[in-house]
Amino acid sequence: MPVYFKTPVATWQVLGSLQNAQAPNPVIRIHCRAILFDMDGVLINSTPAVARVWRQWAMERGFDPEAVVGRAHGRPSLATVREFLPHANHEDENREVERREIADLEGVVALPGAVELLDSLPDHQWAIVTSCTRRLAEVRLEAAGLPRPSCFVTSNDITNGKPAPDPYRKGAEKLGFAPEHCVVVEDVPAGIQSGKAAGSQVIALSTTVGPLELKKAGADWVLRDCGDIALVANDARIGQLSLELREREQSNSV
Repeated sequence: MPVYFKTPVATWQVLGSLQNAQAPNPVIRIHCRAILFDMDGVLINSTPAVARVWRQWAMERGFDPEAVVGRAHGRPSLATVREFLPHANHEDENREVERREIADLEGVVALPGAVELLDSLPDHQWAIVTSCTRRLAEVRLEAAGLPRPSCFVTSNDITNGKPAPDPYRKGAEKLGFAPEHCVVVEDVPAGIQSGKAAGSQVIALSTTVGPLELKKAGADWVLRDCGDIALVANDARIGQLSLELREREQSNSV
């Protein structure tokens, strides 16, 4: 018998017995109205390019490169600029970071399973919610060969970025759903916290940080990549997506 669980967000079930739910690679089925994807580290591997740009920026300004890179992941670039240079011209600095990121597309590719998953979803039931500027997001999507979504939320659209709930609330609103009926897909703690604060459940992918850190941040499920997410049913009558998640055993290293 399948084991069912009720949450404020969705109904989900472990396929098999409760004993099998403790197995190394359980398959879990969840139901939602829409999926809100982060972009970098979820759909696109841009980590090497991001690290190159921020390391160079940090060294030029006398900061520890690794500390800056660590703070830059999953947040709007303007927030990182303000944190490290509180008295600088933030807009000018941010434009320079954006210019460098747009110019550095080496190694920017789609992550495993991203193309297949996006192609399987109805256009009006998924969105990208990214900390990038719109211009940078569009360039990276094109470089990675991914479709541009009909619903797009970037740092240009919000005032308070991740980990605040605003980005994912905005994404759900633009799609016409309550955040509680959406599932967020993220890869870093700031994004997970944003999704949870918005009222959504969160699938975390261990593409950037380890599973333990993702769980600690509040992720409901931790998967390897989008290849572990599959659309198995789409009930157009009620606008419900049924997804299967395959949780695989992972080490805590990325």
